[in-house]
Amino acid sequence: MVELKRLSVGSFENICYILTCPRTRESVIIDPAAEPEKILRAVKGTQVKYILITHGHMDHIGALEEVQDETQAAVGIHEQDARALGRKADFFLRDGQTLTCGDISLKVLHTPGHSPGGVCFLAEKILFSGDTIFPNGPGNTAIPRSDYREILRSIHSKIFTLPDDTIIYPGHGRETTVRGEKASSVYSLPQEAERRP
Repeated sequence: MVELKRLSVGSFENICYILTCPRTRESVIIDPAAEPEKILRAVKGTQVKYILITHGHMDHIGALEEVQDETQAAVGIHEQDARALGRKADFFLRDGQTLTCGDISLKVLHTPGHSPGGVCFLAEKILFSGDTIFPNGPGNTAIPRSDYREILRSIHSKIFTLPDDTIIYPGHGRETTVRGEKASSVYSLPQEAERRP
């Protein structure tokens, strides 16, 4: 069981997610993008254990310093994106790693492409995908250090292998499902990407 809050914050309408264990009242913040006061109000009455970052782009970490200063929670990000932070991360996220918060288990999936250190977080049949995948398409790769073929490989190998009824909560916009995204032709792999391991 998990209590889930979905906060739309900032001018880019980023989604900050807050997961709380009902038994222990421990919580996790995913992507404190903006409006720190709104995020801090949403975690009131919980003990924030982790602040987890899906990737290091500024529109996903704009409220990080204020939220961390107030909560004193440990910040985790993939090492390849860590230089984007204004301060040192408390720990690096690794592919396959499992983090626990009360009765909540979050598995880290390294999904590079939108950024080299992009990750998703899987809690049973709920996936927090950052900017790796959205309804009807992969994340933007027309930006520095992004790779279209790589993001498609990440989606096919890490996301499309999940159960079809897995709910995807992206970094912007509404939720979708693995089944719904697999039905779209926009994820067709270029031949060279299919051949590459």
